[in-house]
Amino acid sequence: MTTPPSAAPGGIPGPYPHEPDLRHHGDAEVRGADAGLTDLAVNVRAGTPPAWLKARVAASLDRLAAYPDGGPARRAVAARHGLPPERVLLTAGAAEAFVLIARAVRARRPLVVHPQFTEPESALRDAGHPVERLLLTERNGFRLAAGAVPDEADLVVVGNPTNPTSVLHPAEEIARLVRPGRTLVVDEAFMDAVPGEHASLASRTDVPGLVVLRSLTKTWGLAGLRIGYVLAAPKIIADLERAQPLWPVSAPALAAAEACCEPAALAEAADAARQITADRDHLLARLAQVRGPDGQRVHAMAPAEGPFVLVRLPDAAAVRTRLRTLGFAVRRGDTFPGLGPEWLRLAVRDRATTDRFTEALEKALTG
Repeated sequence: MTTPPSAAPGGIPGPYPHEPDLRHHGDAEVRGADAGLTDLAVNVRAGTPPAWLKARVAASLDRLAAYPDGGPARRAVAARHGLPPERVLLTAGAAEAFVLIARAVRARRPLVVHPQFTEPESALRDAGHPVERLLLTERNGFRLAAGAVPDEADLVVVGNPTNPTSVLHPAEEIARLVRPGRTLVVDEAFMDAVPGEHASLASRTDVPGLVVLRSLTKTWGLAGLRIGYVLAAPKIIADLERAQPLWPVSAPALAAAEACCEPAALAEAADAARQITADRDHLLARLAQVRGPDGQRVHAMAPAEGPFVLVRLPDAAAVRTRLRTLGFAVRRGDTFPGLGPEWLRLAVRDRATTDRFTEALEKALTG
Protein backbone atom coordinates (compact mmCIF):
# COMPACT_ATOMS: atom_id res chain seq x y z
CA MET A 1 0.00 0.00 0.00
CA THR A 2 1.33 3.44 -0.87
CA THR A 3 1.18 6.37 1.50
CA PRO A 4 -2.37 7.80 1.51
CA PRO A 5 -3.03 11.32 0.27
CA SER A 6 -2.34 14.26 2.55
CA ALA A 7 -5.01 15.48 4.91
CA ALA A 8 -7.64 17.63 3.22
CA PRO A 9 -11.26 18.64 3.78
CA GLY A 10 -13.39 15.52 3.55
CA GLY A 11 -10.68 12.96 4.38
CA ILE A 12 -7.77 12.01 6.62
CA PRO A 13 -4.52 10.23 5.82
CA GLY A 14 -3.11 6.95 7.21
CA PRO A 15 -1.29 5.15 8.61
CA TYR A 16 -4.09 2.87 9.72
CA PRO A 17 -4.32 1.43 13.25
CA HIS A 18 -5.21 -1.99 11.88
CA GLU A 19 -5.64 -3.54 8.47
CA PRO A 20 -9.27 -4.62 8.01
CA ASP A 21 -10.37 -7.87 6.42
CA LEU A 22 -11.38 -6.61 2.97
CA ARG A 23 -12.82 -10.03 2.04
CA HIS A 24 -15.38 -10.10 4.85
CA HIS A 25 -18.93 -9.50 3.62
CA GLY A 26 -22.34 -9.56 5.24
CA ASP A 27 -23.27 -13.02 3.98
CA ALA A 28 -20.66 -14.48 6.37
CA GLU A 29 -23.02 -13.53 9.22
CA VAL A 30 -25.84 -15.82 8.04
CA ARG A 31 -24.15 -18.96 6.77
CA GLY A 32 -24.48 -22.55 7.97
CA ALA A 33 -25.94 -22.85 11.46
CA ASP A 34 -26.63 -19.09 11.45
CA ALA A 35 -28.86 -19.20 8.38
CA GLY A 36 -31.95 -19.08 10.58
CA LEU A 37 -31.10 -15.72 12.13
CA THR A 38 -33.20 -12.72 11.17
CA ASP A 39 -30.93 -11.10 8.61
CA LEU A 40 -30.02 -7.44 9.01
CA ALA A 41 -26.47 -8.12 7.78
CA VAL A 42 -27.10 -8.49 4.03
CA ASN A 43 -28.48 -5.59 2.00
CA VAL A 44 -30.64 -7.68 -0.35
CA ARG A 45 -34.30 -6.64 -0.16
CA ALA A 46 -36.35 -9.11 1.86
CA GLY A 47 -39.09 -11.14 0.17
CA THR A 48 -37.35 -11.24 -3.20
CA PRO A 49 -37.15 -12.26 -5.98
CA PRO A 50 -40.85 -11.74 -6.77
CA ALA A 51 -42.87 -14.61 -8.26
CA TRP A 52 -43.06 -13.07 -11.74
CA LEU A 53 -39.26 -12.76 -11.88
CA LYS A 54 -38.76 -16.34 -10.71
CA ALA A 55 -41.08 -17.41 -13.54
CA ARG A 56 -39.05 -15.49 -16.13
CA VAL A 57 -35.82 -17.03 -14.88
CA ALA A 58 -37.35 -20.49 -14.82
CA ALA A 59 -38.56 -20.11 -18.41
CA SER A 60 -34.98 -19.44 -19.51
CA LEU A 61 -33.94 -22.93 -18.42
CA ASP A 62 -35.33 -24.32 -21.68
CA ARG A 63 -32.50 -22.45 -23.45
CA LEU A 64 -29.63 -23.84 -21.40
CA ALA A 65 -28.37 -26.01 -24.27
CA ALA A 66 -27.56 -22.88 -26.29
CA TYR A 67 -24.71 -20.48 -25.59
CA PRO A 68 -25.98 -17.29 -23.92
CA ASP A 69 -26.86 -14.37 -26.19
CA GLY A 70 -26.44 -11.13 -24.30
CA GLY A 71 -27.72 -8.91 -27.11
CA PRO A 72 -31.38 -8.55 -26.01
CA ALA A 73 -30.49 -7.89 -22.37
CA ARG A 74 -27.79 -5.43 -23.38
CA ARG A 75 -30.27 -3.51 -25.50
CA ALA A 76 -32.83 -3.59 -22.68
CA VAL A 77 -30.35 -2.12 -20.19
CA ALA A 78 -29.30 0.52 -22.73
CA ALA A 79 -32.91 1.54 -23.33
CA ARG A 80 -33.58 1.68 -19.59
CA HIS A 81 -30.87 4.36 -19.26
CA GLY A 82 -31.40 6.07 -22.62
CA LEU A 83 -28.01 4.95 -23.93
CA PRO A 84 -26.77 3.14 -27.04
CA PRO A 85 -25.92 -0.56 -26.49
CA GLU A 86 -22.22 0.03 -27.13
CA ARG A 87 -22.11 1.91 -23.80
CA VAL A 88 -23.29 -1.18 -21.85
CA LEU A 89 -21.44 -4.26 -20.63
CA LEU A 90 -23.26 -7.03 -18.75
CA THR A 91 -21.33 -8.67 -15.93
CA ALA A 92 -21.67 -11.50 -13.43
CA GLY A 93 -22.60 -9.04 -10.70
CA ALA A 94 -20.94 -5.72 -9.95
CA ALA A 95 -18.08 -7.61 -8.27
CA GLU A 96 -16.93 -8.96 -11.64
CA ALA A 97 -16.90 -5.42 -13.00
CA PHE A 98 -14.38 -4.38 -10.34
CA VAL A 99 -12.10 -7.22 -11.42
CA LEU A 100 -12.39 -6.21 -15.07
CA ILE A 101 -11.56 -2.59 -14.25
CA ALA A 102 -8.52 -3.68 -12.23
CA ARG A 103 -7.31 -5.78 -15.17
CA ALA A 104 -8.11 -3.48 -18.07
CA VAL A 105 -7.64 0.10 -16.84
CA ARG A 106 -4.03 1.23 -16.78
CA ALA A 107 -3.52 3.25 -13.63
CA ARG A 108 -0.37 4.40 -11.89
CA ARG A 109 -2.04 5.90 -8.85
CA PRO A 110 -5.46 4.35 -8.11
CA LEU A 111 -7.37 5.71 -5.14
CA VAL A 112 -10.43 4.30 -3.36
CA VAL A 113 -12.68 6.56 -1.30
CA HIS A 114 -13.48 4.84 2.03
CA PRO A 115 -15.43 3.75 3.95
CA GLN A 116 -17.10 1.89 1.11
CA PHE A 117 -17.61 -1.58 -0.34
CA THR A 118 -14.21 -3.25 -0.07
CA GLU A 119 -14.22 -5.37 -3.24
CA PRO A 120 -12.87 -2.58 -5.51
CA GLU A 121 -9.71 -2.30 -3.43
CA SER A 122 -9.37 -6.08 -3.21
CA ALA A 123 -9.62 -6.41 -6.99
CA LEU A 124 -7.06 -3.67 -7.58
CA ARG A 125 -4.63 -5.22 -5.10
CA ASP A 126 -5.07 -8.67 -6.64
CA ALA A 127 -4.20 -7.18 -10.04
CA GLY A 128 -0.95 -5.79 -8.62
CA HIS A 129 -1.98 -2.16 -8.18
CA PRO A 130 -0.72 -0.13 -5.21
CA VAL A 131 -3.90 1.36 -3.77
CA GLU A 132 -4.24 4.64 -1.93
CA ARG A 133 -7.16 5.39 0.37
CA LEU A 134 -9.03 8.58 1.07
CA LEU A 135 -10.75 8.10 4.42
CA LEU A 136 -13.89 10.16 4.88
CA THR A 137 -14.75 10.94 8.48
CA GLU A 138 -17.69 11.00 10.83
CA ARG A 139 -16.76 14.60 11.61
CA ASN A 140 -18.26 15.74 8.30
CA GLY A 141 -20.85 12.98 8.01
CA PHE A 142 -18.65 10.81 5.75
CA ARG A 143 -19.34 13.25 2.93
CA LEU A 144 -17.02 13.60 -0.04
CA ALA A 145 -15.34 16.88 -0.92
CA ALA A 146 -13.94 16.56 -4.44
CA GLY A 147 -10.97 18.73 -3.52
CA ALA A 148 -9.76 16.05 -1.09
CA VAL A 149 -8.82 13.77 -3.98
CA PRO A 150 -5.28 14.50 -5.24
CA ASP A 151 -5.08 15.56 -8.88
CA GLU A 152 -2.48 12.85 -9.52
CA ALA A 153 -4.95 10.02 -8.83
CA ASP A 154 -5.69 8.56 -12.27
CA LEU A 155 -8.28 6.00 -11.14
CA VAL A 156 -10.80 7.00 -8.46
CA VAL A 157 -13.47 4.68 -7.02
CA VAL A 158 -16.41 6.00 -4.99
CA GLY A 159 -19.75 4.48 -3.97
CA ASN A 160 -23.04 6.35 -4.32
CA PRO A 161 -25.05 5.83 -2.21
CA THR A 162 -22.11 4.58 -0.22
CA ASN A 163 -22.08 1.23 1.50
CA PRO A 164 -21.89 1.19 4.56
CA THR A 165 -22.41 4.87 5.45
CA SER A 166 -25.70 5.29 3.51
CA VAL A 167 -24.47 8.70 2.31
CA LEU A 168 -25.74 9.91 -1.06
CA HIS A 169 -23.20 12.28 -2.59
CA PRO A 170 -24.54 14.97 -4.95
CA ALA A 171 -24.03 14.05 -8.59
CA GLU A 172 -22.30 17.33 -9.33
CA GLU A 173 -19.82 16.86 -6.47
CA ILE A 174 -18.81 13.50 -7.94
CA ALA A 175 -18.65 14.99 -11.44
CA ARG A 176 -16.14 17.51 -10.06
CA LEU A 177 -13.69 14.61 -9.70
CA VAL A 178 -13.19 14.52 -13.48
CA ARG A 179 -9.62 15.20 -14.61
CA PRO A 180 -7.81 14.65 -17.94
CA GLY A 181 -6.50 11.09 -18.02
CA ARG A 182 -8.52 9.98 -14.98
CA THR A 183 -10.98 7.08 -14.88
CA LEU A 184 -13.79 7.81 -12.43
CA VAL A 185 -15.60 4.67 -11.22
CA VAL A 186 -18.93 5.24 -9.43
CA ASP A 187 -20.49 2.22 -7.75
CA GLU A 188 -24.26 2.77 -7.95
CA ALA A 189 -25.22 -0.73 -6.78
CA PHE A 190 -27.85 0.74 -4.42
CA MET A 191 -29.00 3.70 -6.52
CA ASP A 192 -32.27 2.01 -7.50
CA ALA A 193 -33.21 2.08 -3.79
CA VAL A 194 -33.13 5.90 -3.91
CA PRO A 195 -36.50 7.36 -4.96
CA GLY A 196 -36.09 9.01 -8.36
CA GLU A 197 -32.37 8.11 -8.50
CA HIS A 198 -31.78 11.87 -8.45
CA ALA A 199 -28.03 11.63 -7.79
CA SER A 200 -27.32 9.03 -10.46
CA LEU A 201 -24.74 9.55 -13.19
CA ALA A 202 -25.80 6.43 -15.07
CA SER A 203 -27.30 8.20 -18.08
CA ARG A 204 -24.65 10.91 -18.34
CA THR A 205 -22.49 10.94 -21.47
CA ASP A 206 -20.89 14.34 -20.80
CA VAL A 207 -18.52 13.19 -18.00
CA PRO A 208 -15.16 12.13 -19.49
CA GLY A 209 -13.69 8.93 -18.08
CA LEU A 210 -16.87 8.03 -16.20
CA VAL A 211 -17.61 4.37 -15.44
CA VAL A 212 -20.87 3.60 -13.61
CA LEU A 213 -21.54 0.19 -12.08
CA ARG A 214 -25.05 -1.05 -11.38
CA SER A 215 -26.36 -4.20 -9.74
CA LEU A 216 -29.68 -6.01 -10.05
CA THR A 217 -29.01 -8.25 -7.06
CA LYS A 218 -30.04 -5.92 -4.23
CA THR A 219 -33.51 -4.74 -5.17
CA TRP A 220 -34.52 -7.95 -6.93
CA GLY A 221 -32.95 -10.58 -4.68
CA LEU A 222 -30.62 -12.04 -7.31
CA ALA A 223 -27.37 -12.30 -5.35
CA GLY A 224 -27.22 -16.02 -6.14
CA LEU A 225 -27.73 -15.43 -9.86
CA ARG A 226 -24.97 -12.80 -10.26
CA ILE A 227 -26.07 -10.06 -12.65
CA GLY A 228 -24.93 -6.46 -12.98
CA TYR A 229 -23.66 -4.11 -15.65
CA VAL A 230 -21.23 -1.33 -16.53
CA LEU A 231 -22.11 1.94 -18.24
CA ALA A 232 -19.24 3.83 -19.89
CA ALA A 233 -17.89 5.24 -23.14
CA PRO A 234 -17.65 2.65 -25.95
CA LYS A 235 -13.83 2.60 -25.80
CA ILE A 236 -13.85 1.75 -22.09
CA ILE A 237 -16.57 -0.86 -22.60
CA ALA A 238 -14.53 -2.49 -25.36
CA ASP A 239 -11.44 -2.61 -23.14
CA LEU A 240 -13.40 -4.21 -20.30
CA GLU A 241 -15.06 -6.70 -22.63
CA ARG A 242 -11.66 -7.89 -23.85
CA ALA A 243 -10.77 -8.70 -20.24
CA GLN A 244 -13.90 -10.84 -19.82
CA PRO A 245 -14.03 -14.57 -20.47
CA LEU A 246 -16.38 -15.77 -23.17
CA TRP A 247 -20.07 -16.01 -22.22
CA PRO A 248 -19.57 -14.53 -18.74
CA VAL A 249 -23.29 -14.07 -17.96
CA SER A 250 -25.59 -17.09 -17.91
CA ALA A 251 -28.86 -17.35 -19.82
CA PRO A 252 -30.97 -17.18 -16.61
CA ALA A 253 -29.11 -14.04 -15.51
CA LEU A 254 -29.61 -12.45 -18.93
CA ALA A 255 -33.33 -13.24 -18.75
CA ALA A 256 -33.48 -11.55 -15.35
CA ALA A 257 -31.66 -8.46 -16.63
CA GLU A 258 -34.07 -8.10 -19.53
CA ALA A 259 -37.10 -8.58 -17.29
CA CYS A 260 -35.92 -6.09 -14.66
CA CYS A 261 -35.64 -3.33 -17.26
CA GLU A 262 -39.25 -3.57 -18.41
CA PRO A 263 -41.61 -0.69 -17.51
CA ALA A 264 -43.63 -2.74 -15.01
CA ALA A 265 -40.44 -3.82 -13.24
CA LEU A 266 -39.12 -0.26 -13.09
CA ALA A 267 -42.42 0.86 -11.57
CA GLU A 268 -42.19 -1.92 -8.99
CA ALA A 269 -38.63 -0.92 -8.14
CA ALA A 270 -39.73 2.69 -7.70
CA ASP A 271 -42.46 1.57 -5.31
CA ALA A 272 -39.91 -0.51 -3.41
CA ALA A 273 -37.61 2.51 -3.10
CA ARG A 274 -40.40 4.57 -1.58
CA GLN A 275 -41.23 1.76 0.86
CA ILE A 276 -37.56 1.45 1.83
CA THR A 277 -37.52 5.17 2.60
CA ALA A 278 -40.53 4.83 4.90
CA ASP A 279 -39.13 1.72 6.59
CA ARG A 280 -35.74 3.41 7.06
CA ASP A 281 -37.39 6.40 8.70
CA HIS A 282 -39.14 3.99 11.09
CA LEU A 283 -35.84 2.26 11.88
CA LEU A 284 -34.13 5.58 12.62
CA ALA A 285 -37.02 6.66 14.83
CA ARG A 286 -36.93 3.43 16.82
CA LEU A 287 -33.15 3.56 17.17
CA ALA A 288 -33.49 7.05 18.64
CA GLN A 289 -35.64 5.57 21.41
CA VAL A 290 -33.22 2.79 22.38
CA ARG A 291 -31.35 3.31 25.64
CA GLY A 292 -28.61 1.33 27.32
CA PRO A 293 -28.51 0.64 31.08
CA ASP A 294 -26.74 3.92 31.79
CA GLY A 295 -28.88 5.90 29.40
CA GLN A 296 -26.40 5.65 26.53
CA ARG A 297 -27.88 6.08 23.08
CA VAL A 298 -27.33 4.48 19.71
CA HIS A 299 -25.82 7.00 17.31
CA ALA A 300 -27.20 6.50 13.80
CA MET A 301 -25.60 8.32 10.88
CA ALA A 302 -28.16 10.57 9.24
CA PRO A 303 -29.36 11.51 6.78
CA ALA A 304 -29.28 7.96 5.47
CA GLU A 305 -30.38 7.41 1.88
CA GLY A 306 -29.52 3.76 1.15
CA PRO A 307 -31.35 0.58 2.22
CA PHE A 308 -29.15 0.35 5.33
CA VAL A 309 -28.09 2.46 8.30
CA LEU A 310 -24.66 2.83 9.92
CA VAL A 311 -24.71 3.03 13.73
CA ARG A 312 -22.11 3.61 16.43
CA LEU A 313 -22.62 2.27 19.92
CA PRO A 314 -20.57 1.33 22.97
CA ASP A 315 -19.14 -2.21 23.01
CA ALA A 316 -20.56 -2.94 19.57
CA ALA A 317 -18.70 -6.24 19.15
CA ALA A 318 -20.22 -7.67 22.33
CA VAL A 319 -23.65 -6.28 21.41
CA ARG A 320 -23.41 -7.95 18.01
CA THR A 321 -22.69 -11.29 19.69
CA ARG A 322 -25.59 -10.87 22.12
CA LEU A 323 -27.90 -10.02 19.22
CA ARG A 324 -27.06 -13.36 17.64
CA THR A 325 -28.23 -15.16 20.78
CA LEU A 326 -31.45 -13.16 20.48
CA GLY A 327 -31.92 -14.26 16.85
CA PHE A 328 -30.56 -11.30 14.84
CA ALA A 329 -27.53 -10.96 12.55
CA VAL A 330 -26.05 -7.51 11.89
CA ARG A 331 -22.99 -6.45 9.90
CA ARG A 332 -19.79 -5.62 11.76
CA GLY A 333 -18.24 -2.32 10.70
CA ASP A 334 -14.57 -2.80 11.48
CA THR A 335 -13.83 -4.55 8.17
CA PHE A 336 -14.43 -1.26 6.33
CA PRO A 337 -11.35 0.99 6.13
CA GLY A 338 -12.03 4.13 8.13
CA LEU A 339 -14.38 2.47 10.61
CA GLY A 340 -13.58 0.72 13.88
CA PRO A 341 -15.12 -1.89 16.17
CA GLU A 342 -17.72 0.54 17.51
CA TRP A 343 -19.65 0.52 14.21
CA LEU A 344 -22.43 -1.76 12.96
CA ARG A 345 -24.45 -1.69 9.72
CA LEU A 346 -28.17 -2.50 9.80
CA ALA A 347 -30.19 -3.43 6.73
CA VAL A 348 -33.59 -1.77 6.47
CA ARG A 349 -36.44 -4.22 7.00
CA ASP A 350 -40.22 -3.97 7.43
CA ARG A 351 -41.63 -2.24 10.49
CA ALA A 352 -42.54 -5.40 12.37
CA THR A 353 -39.02 -6.75 12.00
CA THR A 354 -37.56 -3.40 13.05
CA ASP A 355 -39.73 -3.34 16.18
CA ARG A 356 -38.59 -6.83 17.15
CA PHE A 357 -34.98 -5.92 16.42
CA THR A 358 -34.92 -2.72 18.47
CA GLU A 359 -36.43 -4.57 21.42
CA ALA A 360 -33.65 -7.14 21.11
CA LEU A 361 -31.05 -4.38 20.74
CA GLU A 362 -32.13 -2.80 24.00
CA LYS A 363 -31.74 -6.18 25.72
CA ALA A 364 -28.34 -6.68 24.09
CA LEU A 365 -27.17 -3.28 25.36
CA THR A 366 -27.96 -4.31 28.93
CA GLY A 367 -25.71 -7.37 28.59
